[in-house]
Amino acid sequence: MLALQGLVAGYEPGLPIVRGASLQVADREILTLLGPNGAGKSTLVKAIAGLVPITAGQVHLSGRDITGLGAHRLARAGLGFVPQTENVFTTLSIAENLALAGFFLPSHHQRRRVAAMYALFPDLAERRHTDAGRLSGGQRQMLAIARALIPEPRVVMLDEPSAGLSPKLVQVVFQKLVEIRAQGVTLVIVEQNAKAALAIADRGIVLVEGAPRFVGPAQDLASNPEVARLYLGRRETA
Repeated sequence: MLALQGLVAGYEPGLPIVRGASLQVADREILTLLGPNGAGKSTLVKAIAGLVPITAGQVHLSGRDITGLGAHRLARAGLGFVPQTENVFTTLSIAENLALAGFFLPSHHQRRRVAAMYALFPDLAERRHTDAGRLSGGQRQMLAIARALIPEPRVVMLDEPSAGLSPKLVQVVFQKLVEIRAQGVTLVIVEQNAKAALAIADRGIVLVEGAPRFVGPAQDLASNPEVARLYLGRRETA
């Protein structure tokens, strides 16, 4: 569903953060990207999402080359992205946020998708006229995910969806991601909460210095001491 080949990307010319990353994500798979701080996880998904310049390599979505496309064109192509921060319009209501996410859809299609999001996230339906800035952290994250789902993307990438949430809300958000996958959506999740992310993932990838170092089934990575060492840092020197 999503394939990268030799991807090189970064914010400044000549200073790549992602260094030759190659990976494949299967249809309806949940893939978790893990790694120490500074490994390039967020930069990688932002590059795929058209927010960080790509200087080499290719990105394919369902066989189509989408390398370097603008974020607005990627949304139409079937790729959704949920940033870690600034992922909703705080001065707009829930209803307005969802309507804006589907502005390019035919009106009947937009109404159907908004109704589907209210069914998936009942808390949003109950507060549809509330400004997003007044929502709790968990509700705001639900709205951000709902916004990404409005255009019916085939792949959704999420950058740190559990950031700043209580353990209880983390469970709620990740359970929703499982439900979303069941609806036919492929998910790529960048997470610091390795335990929670691997618990719902099919596979995990540990990124080190901008490139995949370990790739394997989520359960295998969760129990691999070398992965724990790389993910948590050099524990033997602590």
